[in-house]
Amino acid sequence: MILIHKATIVNEGISFVGSVLIENNLITEIYKGEVPTEILNRATVIDAKNRWLLPGIIDDQVHFREPGLTHKGDISSESRAAIAGGITSFMEMPNTKPQTTTIDLLEQKFELGVEKAYANYSFYMGATNDNIAELKKVNPKEVCGVKVFMGSSTGNMLVDDKKVLQSIFAEVDMLIATHCEKEEIIRENIAKYKAEFGENIPLRYHPLIRSAEACYRSSAEAVELADKYQTRLHILHLSTEKEISLFDIKPLSEKKITGEVCVHHLWFSDEDYSKYGTRIKWNPAVKTSQDRDALMQGLLKDKLDVIATDHAPHLLEEKQGDALKAASGGPLVQHSLQMMLELAKNGKITKEQVVNKMCHAPATMFKIHKRGYIRKGYFADLVLVNPNKPYTVDQSNILYKCKWSPLEGETLSTTIEKTFLNGKLAFDNGVLNDIKGERLLFDR
Repeated sequence: MILIHKATIVNEGISFVGSVLIENNLITEIYKGEVPTEILNRATVIDAKNRWLLPGIIDDQVHFREPGLTHKGDISSESRAAIAGGITSFMEMPNTKPQTTTIDLLEQKFELGVEKAYANYSFYMGATNDNIAELKKVNPKEVCGVKVFMGSSTGNMLVDDKKVLQSIFAEVDMLIATHCEKEEIIRENIAKYKAEFGENIPLRYHPLIRSAEACYRSSAEAVELADKYQTRLHILHLSTEKEISLFDIKPLSEKKITGEVCVHHLWFSDEDYSKYGTRIKWNPAVKTSQDRDALMQGLLKDKLDVIATDHAPHLLEEKQGDALKAASGGPLVQHSLQMMLELAKNGKITKEQVVNKMCHAPATMFKIHKRGYIRKGYFADLVLVNPNKPYTVDQSNILYKCKWSPLEGETLSTTIEKTFLNGKLAFDNGVLNDIKGERLLFDR
């Protein structure tokens, strides 16, 4: 029995001083006033005064690189970094080697999760131009979703057959998560800039190659298909102001079409390429400050629904080069919560809204069983944050296997002190304990 005592609990739109009792792996009581003496005497008491207690973060889009790409990262290394960053559940993408495009390969991934995941986990099934029969076999109660690449990215899983796309949207009874960038527009832009620069296109043209129009046209196509076939669609890593017009304002539980924003698209803009170089090269690209600010407003107005990372580590040598040659993607799970709390400190968003978009919304949207909220009877996935202890990102505390971060040298205002996973203390003031995660289940 553990009592987290006198924390500022941030949950369901409010913050209040209270205490949370954990027994076995569940939250068994939430005290808003005094805690009974009997409980104080029996429990292991953690003094959380002047700390913030949040639900564990749920990241609906990560690339942990296993199997086949484990020189960059693996399920063990990246999930431990996630736990250190307050992420207690992750959903991992299929563009590994081999790609997760059959039920057998999907089950092999889940076996890796049992063995290696230090956070709760689920894995997406990947769509291709010829595996719809396999997609129809996916159990929606046990798998987070089906991933469709409507624009090519790392792993080359592009679904570009229009009849196949229609069939996926019409026939697959699952949440479909899409990477939306219009391939034809990207190819036209590459040809345009190659004519000007040859094979070595400067990095600053990356957001013009993978342009706002490429993103919008692809996202609009996905929305059109979802509307036509009444598909449950989730568009990943939105990066442009224009795309926000595709989404409605309504209660999340009533939405058939939802949108995700990634931390890097809320933090960086194209003005930062000169400082950070290829370390902030992602697909979709980091775009203008106007796009960045509009994405934040889209979140605050509840047009857009969740905040994730698209954590995608590469070795630094793979990040060298220009707009075409440098690998796209970067590591973020260890610092995403602190980044969002930094934006809250700067008045861009409130800490309550951060919790809503990083914890509550993904739990509601994916219908995750008993996670994402601080509620009696829910799994005790919790994060204790010190809001008054600055934290500098440097080589000594980076846990990613790739050993770098785009934030190196940055000082953030908050420190993640403790992470509880299924009622157990998985991370404690810089020390990772040997606590394994559980497979996520879905109430669908």
